[in-house]
Amino acid sequence: MRLEAKLAISNAVSKLLLVLLGVLVIPPIVQRVAVAHTDYRLRDQQRRVLALIARDGLVAFERGERAETYADYNIFKQEYITVTPLPAGAPLPPERIFEEPRQVDEQVEDFRILSFARPPGGAARRAFRLEIGSSLETVELLTATLRQLALWVLIAATLLTVVSDAAVAHYLLAPLRELIVRKLRGIRQPSDFNFEPVETDTTDFRRLDDRLNSLMRQVQSAFAKEREFMSNVSHELLTPASILQSRFENMLQDPTLPEVHAQQIVESQRTLYRLRNTVRTLLLIANIENEQYLREEPVALGAVVADVAEELDDRRQQRDITLEVDLTGNDVRPRANASLMHTLLRNLLSNAIKYNREGGHIRVVGRAGPEGSYTLRVEDTGPGIAADHLPYLFDRFRRFHANAPGSPEGYGLGLPIAKTIASFHGATLRAESELGQGTAFVLEFGPEAGSAVGFMPSS
Repeated sequence: MRLEAKLAISNAVSKLLLVLLGVLVIPPIVQRVAVAHTDYRLRDQQRRVLALIARDGLVAFERGERAETYADYNIFKQEYITVTPLPAGAPLPPERIFEEPRQVDEQVEDFRILSFARPPGGAARRAFRLEIGSSLETVELLTATLRQLALWVLIAATLLTVVSDAAVAHYLLAPLRELIVRKLRGIRQPSDFNFEPVETDTTDFRRLDDRLNSLMRQVQSAFAKEREFMSNVSHELLTPASILQSRFENMLQDPTLPEVHAQQIVESQRTLYRLRNTVRTLLLIANIENEQYLREEPVALGAVVADVAEELDDRRQQRDITLEVDLTGNDVRPRANASLMHTLLRNLLSNAIKYNREGGHIRVVGRAGPEGSYTLRVEDTGPGIAADHLPYLFDRFRRFHANAPGSPEGYGLGLPIAKTIASFHGATLRAESELGQGTAFVLEFGPEAGSAVGFMPSS
């Protein structure tokens, strides 16, 4: 998963936890705010009532000479006020705010009540206790409204911060994306690396860029030395091998040479022949990797397959192996090297014959893909290759033990050559196999196969 996606998910999860925390914390806070607001309104009404009493006295609140308790409710029974005269000489109750049910008409309602007393004086001729109540239904309604508003504000703020965090992370990680796209993705060989520095004011990204450039310069130098060494060694080994071959041939021309010695020389010639083939193969790989071959001619894969099949026809018939060729679509590679392409397909078909079973079958299938791509499969009915051997199939000189009867213990340099030639043509070569079910080598030419594409040599 990309770093930017991880940061976005982390921010989203943190905001979700914040929302959940808000859901738990906001209700009690809103409840206290609503109660405090109700208490404030009760205090405000208290001041207004006292101002009215100070101006007009209790006349407006008294009912005749009986001085009954005065009570007044609004039309919805959500607020009320009572004024109760206190007996002369009775102690004044303390001021307090409390919640208590009160009967309104024939219903009992819960109220939050401010109760206080005032001694006689001013416009008031006697002491009185005054109660101002507000229905708790009003408090609950206010609480629900504030809670809903707070939750919506929290959700909106969370979404806004998630978007803003994602935008900031996208902006801050832009140099890292550029590093990946320009300097890592699609780099198939060190010479394709772009050493141009990435513009960034982030110190970490600048250090990463500098370190990548430094490492790739070392890799380029190491690859160049390796290719030069292999090319020089392979070239130099051909000369003494040729001299030894000539000497062996001259020795075999001597009529006085004993038969036993002649047989030993013939065996030595065979060993020398294998050595020369190995040296030529290494030299071929070195020349391809050093780009000493041209790709300036169109090559039809079908024609190359037909030539290779005709060349290997005797070997195939000796093992009673049938061959099926099924190529459709445009199989012409616009810029290729016919000789190298012939070597590539010859190695694949030769392996399909060599490691197939007696009386087996080989199937060559080719299909055109989008934008000029092409896929070629060479399938056989051999013993197959173990899954743990597939990753090392194209390594040079890799040897491993057979896992099934008839399975090879290694594939020499034929497949590394095929891999190198495929990479030289901008193609990929991979193997698909299952023990007892045969093997398929898949050669995939991409849409850009006709243009100059670098390659990564197999190790």
